[in-house]
Amino acid sequence: MIPKYREQFNSEFSQEKYSEVLQSFEDSVGTKPLFRVSESPIFLTEEFREKLHDACENIITQIKEMSPEELSKAIPEHCNVPNDTKQPHFFTIDFGICQNEKGEIVPQLIELQAFPTLYCFQKELHNSLIQEYPFLEELKPQMSDEVYYEELKKLIVGDENPENVILLEIYPDQQKTNIDFYLTEKRLGIKPVCLTKVKKEGNKLYYENNGKLTEIKRIYNRVIFDELDHIPDLKTDFDFRDELDVKWITHPNWFFKISKYILPKLHHEFVPKSYFLNDFPQHENLANFVLKPLFSFAGSGVNLNPTQEDLAKIEDRDNYILQRKVIYAPLFKDPNNEFSKAEIRLLYIWHEDEDRPKLMEHLVRMTKAAMVNVDFNKKDAIWIGGSTAFFEKV
Repeated sequence: MIPKYREQFNSEFSQEKYSEVLQSFEDSVGTKPLFRVSESPIFLTEEFREKLHDACENIITQIKEMSPEELSKAIPEHCNVPNDTKQPHFFTIDFGICQNEKGEIVPQLIELQAFPTLYCFQKELHNSLIQEYPFLEELKPQMSDEVYYEELKKLIVGDENPENVILLEIYPDQQKTNIDFYLTEKRLGIKPVCLTKVKKEGNKLYYENNGKLTEIKRIYNRVIFDELDHIPDLKTDFDFRDELDVKWITHPNWFFKISKYILPKLHHEFVPKSYFLNDFPQHENLANFVLKPLFSFAGSGVNLNPTQEDLAKIEDRDNYILQRKVIYAPLFKDPNNEFSKAEIRLLYIWHEDEDRPKLMEHLVRMTKAAMVNVDFNKKDAIWIGGSTAFFEKV
């Protein structure tokens, strides 16, 4: 979207530089990302950034005006974890980069979550791209690495000793996003720990740290509680619903409360109309809508072209929405003169003593397929996968 930087990046691009970007992660933590990283960042105008940020501020205000009782209706009864918090510690908002009927480039809300994502990886990807393409230095964000990681440390570690804080995941070394776990350990000093390795004594939790049983006082939670029921023969020493002497960062209930569940409740020019499946009005044309489960990751369960027959087969209708389709704009030219589409996720953190969340980074996903998921792209495609955004300075 900024021809000057796109043309310069494409002219300087090489497979060697791309390999060096990936190699920088292996040099840092001993492994490369297990998911596909795009060869290119995207370049966005200040005008588009203002549209993004204004939409986010409006959405945040609407959510803050929702009552705790209203939001709590989203939590399945069997997933309700005690000692909920006033607000989530993490907050992310996803927008498609789209084109409206007038041909204008606009953001369109896709989904939002109160769940952590690749906060450390995105910062390091930004740094690696600048190292390989020095002209990007002039677009470097104002927040330094030191300030960025101090903010994350304040949020996740707080006043505790890092050895009493863990990053909790199920089989962390097997997760596609494990690169972020290792970067988090390097930057914040907290270890990724498998849920199956946590021990419970009374209402306290422990893990083995260098041969010593160590109390867990804060949990940087990367486990989606609802998914545990789908893992066969999973044996754990505690249940999320237990009364535990531990602080959740972020509390598991927020995964449900800030989700597709609230999309039908939001109103803004950049928020496509959404309905709960049971509330879909007869005057709307189903062909203009996408069917989505309320709680899913990486596009699983999404039906881009639902039919009445598809809807009739759904039994748990309360757990689905229909969201108006948006047109992703093919804006991001590769060296072969082909164009990728993209969506952008704004990564916020929310300190407990602050009224509003703080924007930290941007995560981009690029594609040449109908869905923003690299599994749907041709295997030899480029300019697809996880990426980041650079904004023009004004």
